[in-house]
Order: sequence, then C-alpha cells, then structure tokens
Amino acid sequence: MSFGTALVVIAAIIAFTVLKLARHYSRQERIDRAPARDDLETGRELEDLRERIKVLERIATDGNTLDASETRRIAQEIEALRDRQGS
Repeated sequence: MSFGTALVVIAAIIAFTVLKLARHYSRQERIDRAPARDDLETGRELEDLRERIKVLERIATDGNTLDASETRRIAQEIEALRDRQGS
C-alpha cells in the first residue's frame, strides 16, 4: 500500500467517524430540545390509571363475593332444570 492510499483510507475513516458523531449529536440535541410533558397532564394520566386499577380490582374481587357465588349457583340450578326438561 502506498503512502497516498494510506492517507485516503485514513481520511475516509475520519470523515465517516465525524459524520456518525454529527448524526448522534444532532439526534441528542433534538431529544434535549423536546418539550417536557406538562406536570398537570402527567397528574391527570396518573389519576386515570389509578381509576382503571380500582375498576379492575373491583371486577376481580366481585366474582368472589357471596352474592356472585349465589348467582352462579342459581344459574347452575336453572341450567340443570333445563337439561332435565330437554331430556
């Protein structure tokens, strides 16, 4: 490899590195300049999530109450009576 070829290869490597660094820093600058979320909006979203969790907890636990088990038992008895009448 001649001295001129080595210089061209080194210059190409340096140019490639500079371009990669410039791209990285421009992306980072866009991220840094992005507007921060409003605290009020974040608070509202947090309250919405808490409300959803409450609903899910109620759905999960309501199936285990006495009323729910009684309702299931009665429904099973009705189905059993329907099966007897259909036979």
